[in-house]
Amino acid sequence: MDPPRARGPRDPGPSYGDGPLVPSERRDYARLRRNEALRHRRSRYAVTSVLLLLVFVLSPFAVVAAWAGSQVSDTDRYVQTVAPLVEDPSVQNTITDRLTTGVVDNIDVKGITDALSGALAKADAPPVVVDKSHLLAGPLKNALTTSVRAVVNKVVTSDQVAELWDAANRRAHAAVVKTLTGEGNSAVRAEGDSVVLDLGTVADKVKEKLVDEGYEKAAHIPDIDKTITLFRTDKLDDAQGLMRLLDTVGTWLPVTVIVLAALAVWTAPAHRVTLIAAAVGIGVMMLLLLVGLAVARRVYLDSVPATVLPADAAATIYDTFVRFLRNSTRTVLVTAVITALAGYLYGPGRGARFIRSVTTRATGATGRAMARSGLRTGATGQWLEAHRRWTTGIVIAAAALALILWNYPTTAVVALVLGIAVLVLAVLAVLGAASTPGATERQGNRS
Repeated sequence: MDPPRARGPRDPGPSYGDGPLVPSERRDYARLRRNEALRHRRSRYAVTSVLLLLVFVLSPFAVVAAWAGSQVSDTDRYVQTVAPLVEDPSVQNTITDRLTTGVVDNIDVKGITDALSGALAKADAPPVVVDKSHLLAGPLKNALTTSVRAVVNKVVTSDQVAELWDAANRRAHAAVVKTLTGEGNSAVRAEGDSVVLDLGTVADKVKEKLVDEGYEKAAHIPDIDKTITLFRTDKLDDAQGLMRLLDTVGTWLPVTVIVLAALAVWTAPAHRVTLIAAAVGIGVMMLLLLVGLAVARRVYLDSVPATVLPADAAATIYDTFVRFLRNSTRTVLVTAVITALAGYLYGPGRGARFIRSVTTRATGATGRAMARSGLRTGATGQWLEAHRRWTTGIVIAAAALALILWNYPTTAVVALVLGIAVLVLAVLAVLGAASTPGATERQGNRS
């Protein structure tokens, strides 16, 4: 008998369990596979939940940050924001009253009446006339107020002042920088615990107009209070710190939210359901942001005393400053609703299947009618029909990219992009159905 040969490292050696699995082993193997799949699925759901939570929390801040960033960095956008202020009647009346009071208060009416008394005394007027001349101070001041107010109102409501207002705000775009970050010096600025509106440009124009109207003394009127306090708050420093942070992340926070939402949909086991959940959650957060803006409006109006700023002017100022923020919030809300509806329409629901069936029959019938009339798309139509999913995805992605790249999209822009996308999808479906007579007949039979 030959001695046993030592096995080399590559010798397979005896094997155990290489045969088919017995039923008990198959059950154990299937159980282990299920447990592993379940753990993997739970991990994916956990990651998706965290990502969605971040998306929901950050989405309102992203909208506010984008708005704040646009006000700070985009001069045209800022001028569009403040331009309506000088043309609003309530603001015009406030400015007119403030400037009229400032001008009349700086006219020495008592000095005028004293000079009149002296002149009457020198002219040997009756003593009763001289003694009663001081009573002319009240009517004289009222007459001056009426006359000056008419001139001031004419200036404030003129197109020239509106143009000056836009030009001044364009040159002094640092206003928002001053208000939000505490830096710069311009028309709207922070002073201590207050935010004030500087009317210096308008006041100088009023003084010039008064001189032109014959009030030569107006040229020597000392500087009056040219500011209107918009609001006071002991939290201004905290607000400026928050806005500086929002300004810093204003560009990247919206991008971050979009990326997080895309990652949530990608990591989720159910992509379509997660897309709907993300859209619904963002829509709810936009509604909460709109409610927050309404509450902030009420708080702002309650914080402004009527002696500082009339309620109608204060409301106009607030609504003017935040109107673009409201528009952006509504735009995101509408986009979220459309996204949720699109996710539902691609699902297995009865209503979704019915809508898809109706649209498929309509485009198919149109395509077959084109083919019968000789307008056949041939190989191009066949390719479109075979790659319908790809073309649909490309159109949807192009629509989303257009909204992302659009400079300040509105709800009207969203509706326009949506309409174009739906029209393109319908045209592609019709062209695919109109490829060849055989294909169109088969499409008709399937429908």
